[in-house]
Amino acid sequence: MTTTFLFVRHAAHDDVGGFLAGRMPGVRLGAAGRAQAARLAERLRREEFDTIHSSPRERTTETAQAISAATAARVETAPDLDEVDFGPWSGRGFDELDADPLWRQWNGARSLTRTPGGETMHDVQARVLRLMERLSAKHPERTIVLVSHAEVIKAAVSFHLGLPIDAWQKFDIAPASITKLAVGEAGAKLLGLNEVVS
Repeated sequence: MTTTFLFVRHAAHDDVGGFLAGRMPGVRLGAAGRAQAARLAERLRREEFDTIHSSPRERTTETAQAISAATAARVETAPDLDEVDFGPWSGRGFDELDADPLWRQWNGARSLTRTPGGETMHDVQARVLRLMERLSAKHPERTIVLVSHAEVIKAAVSFHLGLPIDAWQKFDIAPASITKLAVGEAGAKLLGLNEVVS
C-alpha cells in the first residue's frame, strides 16, 4: 500500500527573501503570488487527488484555495503543516537576524537549536511525519496534496531520504514548487523534487 504526497510550497508573497515571515499574521499573496498560484493550480490539474491539506497561514491557504478552484478538490486545514514557530523572530529582516547569535546557531546546527518560539527542527519533522502517517492510513493508494512551507517540506524529505536534519541546505524548496514523495510499507521513494512552476 502506497500513498503519494504532493508537497507544495506556497506561492511567493511580495517580500520573499526580505524578512522572515514565520507565523506573522497578515502575510498574504500579492498580485504576482496569486498569478503564480494560478499557474501552479493549472499544473496540478494533471494530477489525480481527492484532498488538499494546508497550513493555516494566509499564504498557504490562498495557494490551496487556488488549487481547489482549479481541481474541485476540497481543502482541509492541517496545523501539523504550519510554519516553524519562530516566535519573536517572525517579521524581522534577515540583516537584523544575522546579528543575533541564536539565529546564527540555528542556521549552523538546527539539530541542536531551539527557536525563540520553542520549536526544534526535530519537533517540526515529528509533526509532519505524524500527519503523513495518519493520512497514509486513511488514504491508502491515493494521492494527497500538502501545502506547506520550505522548512517543513525539507524536514519530511530529509527523513524519508535518510538525511540528517542539518542537511537542509543541500536542496532547495522554491515558492510554488512541487515535491512528490511516495510512502508505503516498503519504504519511501522521491519521485520529484522542487519542480518549479514558472
